[in-house]
Amino acid sequence: MAAAGQRRPSLRAVAPVHLLLLMIVVSFEGSQAAAVGGAPTWTTALQQHVAYFDTDNDGIVTYSETEAGLRRIGLGAATATAAAALINGVIGPKTRPDNATTSRMDIYIENIQKGIHGSDTGSYDAQGRFVQAKFDEIFIKYAKAEPNALNQTELEEMRHANRGSNDYSGWAASKAEWDMLYSLAKDKDGFLQKDTARAVYDGSLFVTLAQKNGGSSGGN
Repeated sequence: MAAAGQRRPSLRAVAPVHLLLLMIVVSFEGSQAAAVGGAPTWTTALQQHVAYFDTDNDGIVTYSETEAGLRRIGLGAATATAAAALINGVIGPKTRPDNATTSRMDIYIENIQKGIHGSDTGSYDAQGRFVQAKFDEIFIKYAKAEPNALNQTELEEMRHANRGSNDYSGWAASKAEWDMLYSLAKDKDGFLQKDTARAVYDGSLFVTLAQKNGGSSGGN
């Protein structure tokens, strides 16, 4: 979290940056089945996706954890700072329990399903579970140049097709997510491979990117 007196980064510096936590469930007690003193065991793909950023395994992703995590996976310092401010600023209040005493920018993983946005693929259901059929549909419909990969033009076509009527925030979130994913994870020929895209849904891609950049593997 930014220290008192620091100026918040401009939101304009974020686009097109990932809102992916974007994004983005069972009860808190049910979602943590680890032994006493251990890390929480998250049960949905969306919870696992976000848990990468929870480096102290307390079930809460702070602004500083988001910023550090984004830097680990390959974003520059300025972009990661601005993106973290936007991500936590938007999602934190949506996931915050009524009785919470922490910052409104803190993201509570137990409630991350409340941060899911519209105008996307439907590969997460309303509880944050991964929907394989919806994910496969992306490549069945839009992977034309290569059967199991998408180029930038095909990604744009997919995003536009998924736009909900007047869902401007959903359009922006979807664009930021897919633009960031494509930028960080496309192959040398400019394709986002299906297996690579699949790995972002449970957060395992973040570990791969961090290791590629010489960073730690994050939470859990």
